[in-house]
Amino acid sequence: MPKHSPTPFLRRKSTLAAAAAGVAVAAGAGLLLSPASAGQAGSPRLPAVNATFDYQIGAPYTPPKGVTAVSRDRSAKPAAGLYNVCYVNAFQAQPDALGWWDKNHPDLVLRDSSRRPVVDEDWGEALLDTSTADKRTRLAKVVGEWITGCARSGFQAVEPDNLDSFSRSSGRLTKANNAAFAKLLADRAHAAGLAIAQKNTAELLPDRARIGFDFAVAEECGQYDECGDFAKAYANRVFVIEYENPGYSKACSGWGSKLSVVQRDLDVTAPGTKGYRFRTC
Repeated sequence: MPKHSPTPFLRRKSTLAAAAAGVAVAAGAGLLLSPASAGQAGSPRLPAVNATFDYQIGAPYTPPKGVTAVSRDRSAKPAAGLYNVCYVNAFQAQPDALGWWDKNHPDLVLRDSSRRPVVDEDWGEALLDTSTADKRTRLAKVVGEWITGCARSGFQAVEPDNLDSFSRSSGRLTKANNAAFAKLLADRAHAAGLAIAQKNTAELLPDRARIGFDFAVAEECGQYDECGDFAKAYANRVFVIEYENPGYSKACSGWGSKLSVVQRDLDVTAPGTKGYRFRTC
């Protein structure tokens, strides 16, 4: 989420949580593909600059005319013929998946002094514990299988969400912890032939090369005057999602000719749903 936002504008809406949690359980049970079953690794294909983009993590649907790139949840199928980014909630646990984590990897959930999960209250998501090298390695095995599953499904890239979970950990996690975990995920993505996006978290832009990020997905960078920072860091390979009209207007007027800017409704719903919104500069 944008670091300046008073509330965490969309990373993941509740309409998607239950389905994604089911996939998380399957992945944890070893039902997704192993690295050996992924396609041949090679140089990842990067997104085109200023591609017409749609953000479909809430529900997949036939992309509007002219769209050439989409982001969809890892439980969804890629859109045929387009550049597909796979959404993975990599740094926090979906609410319905917490029971699986507690059963299989209880020490990989960040906990307070009373051993209760530390929760992102706005989304009801427990933070995953990236605080030690051992825990990061073990987490990377679980999340890495999801990333491999994205490659096997036909996605070209992955966006691991909640890179900024350290900011909600009350000091239990650090920026360096999450950067180190992100590097493990980047290595796994590249081994599977996927490009990997930096999701928000502008304070980690100086670490992008060391981590291995290839492009960016930036929510509300127009609203919070961060689009220029992402554009400079990633040579304009930035997918921008705005939810409010002022932010969309700023992003379009300042960056619409250079970056991939889309406005979506906060619930990222499908056409035919009340409140659905999709427009590009």
